[in-house]
Amino acid sequence: MAVTRRGLLQGAAAASCMPVLPLWAGIDVGTMRIDTLSDGHLTLPADFIFGPMPQDAIAPIRVAHGLTGDTLTSPCTVTLMRRADQVVLFDAGAGSGFQPTVGALVDALAGLDIAPEDVTHVVFTHAHPDHIWGVLDDFDDPLFTDAAHLIGRVEFDYWMDPTTADTIGADRQAFAVGAQRRLEALADRLAFFEDGAEILPGVAAVASHGHTPGHMSFELRDGSNSLMVLGDAIGNGHVAFARPDLPSGSDQDPEAAIDTRQRLFDLITAEQMQIVGFHFPEGGLGRAEAHGDGFVFIPETAG
Repeated sequence: MAVTRRGLLQGAAAASCMPVLPLWAGIDVGTMRIDTLSDGHLTLPADFIFGPMPQDAIAPIRVAHGLTGDTLTSPCTVTLMRRADQVVLFDAGAGSGFQPTVGALVDALAGLDIAPEDVTHVVFTHAHPDHIWGVLDDFDDPLFTDAAHLIGRVEFDYWMDPTTADTIGADRQAFAVGAQRRLEALADRLAFFEDGAEILPGVAAVASHGHTPGHMSFELRDGSNSLMVLGDAIGNGHVAFARPDLPSGSDQDPEAAIDTRQRLFDLITAEQMQIVGFHFPEGGLGRAEAHGDGFVFIPETAG
């Protein structure tokens, strides 16, 4: 199924347009305070994720999670890390120009008495619309005026390549144009990093390519305490856990994304690491546990 931005927007318009309430949950990871902030939710055609999968294999998973309809509601969760004088956002949400049920990040920050100008760093997992379009305000100026913005070099180079908009496919061409416009607007405040770099004290970049060519996750560590900000490397709390070996229609390189998911599950379960997923349920914060041939997401109780 070809999924266009127009189609996504029309699908969202058909869904409820009730105001999106900011929700958050928080824990401490050593000296880091981690809060998960709701930017709202996306309404997507089910085939956007399930289309390439063997339907008989995923049918019981869909039933178990109540996902039998033609559309999916996907929560969007931004991770906030605070430590000393650092106020760090991992991704920036979708802003007001993508779907009517996203764009709640500023309200969620206000619920924690944080204004956009208080943010010191914005760190991108990747440059899809729901992760980067929120960096500009309604006047197309940078929203987080005093923040450094960090993105992986591979991801930046991909979206800034003038051939990307012509090769990504018509259904995602608007994604490429939108990413390039925002990265250009941030040109004087962008910094770049590579896989394995310690981008901030205790924050290491972890290559998790596949969802996009340069997608990055981030391991936050303080002594024996650790948490992985996954972005979309594990893209949901249902089929990506139960069958990480299946290709997802949301991934730009499905086979690379499968390898990434399996590697990440091995790591986070072996180390019993806390995780945050951008599209996970119940605040996005929790753990992965082995279950049968796959895994299940165990939400974390907020503190």
